[in-house]
Amino acid sequence: MSTFIETSVFFGVVVSLLAYGIGMLLKQRFHLGVFNPLLISIVITIGVLLLCHIDYNTYNEGAKYLSYLLTPATVALAIPLYDQLAVLKKNWKAILAGIASGVLTSLLCVLALVLLFGLSHEEYVTLLPKSITTAIGIGISEELGGYVSITAAVIIITGVLGNVIGETILKIFRITEPVAKGVALGSASHAIGTAKAMELGEVEGAISSLSIVVSGIMTVIGASLFAGII
Repeated sequence: MSTFIETSVFFGVVVSLLAYGIGMLLKQRFHLGVFNPLLISIVITIGVLLLCHIDYNTYNEGAKYLSYLLTPATVALAIPLYDQLAVLKKNWKAILAGIASGVLTSLLCVLALVLLFGLSHEEYVTLLPKSITTAIGIGISEELGGYVSITAAVIIITGVLGNVIGETILKIFRITEPVAKGVALGSASHAIGTAKAMELGEVEGAISSLSIVVSGIMTVIGASLFAGII
């Protein structure tokens, strides 16, 4: 059985899709943020690999084909943004200010935590791109000399947390404006947060999609500047 799995090209794809499907079913059944499909699929996939004694490289031989869908999926985020173009034109100043505030807050929080816990420069730059999409964040981490694998994990954790608790935080602070919700989720928790924004409404999803791109660009610049502090 192990030999069959190790030689199967589609093992990684099948495990990933089944695990995510189980996550979707749990989310629909219980309607709780903790049953985030991505979080559930990560836990199930790790469990399957450990149980079957399959190493990550073997799993990734099949799962990597799913990565090819990331580019068209990212481009597709432009569709809801186009539909809400009038909202964007009307509120562009507030949107840019909100995204800039989100990026600055993220960078300052990382700086504060690094100073508090006495982390090294490498660990510092590893955490700087935590709130942007993986493709950009990994590039920043690699360029600045960080640990790329840890950066990828931190980005996923940040996104999942934003998806799980983002709506609750918005309610606690009584944020009801759709544009503000979109900016908050997109700039703080990238594409995974945008998935939650799309659940909240079309405007939220569109603005969150824009926030992913703009916050990514701002973080490229901001991370380079902040990297020289420590």
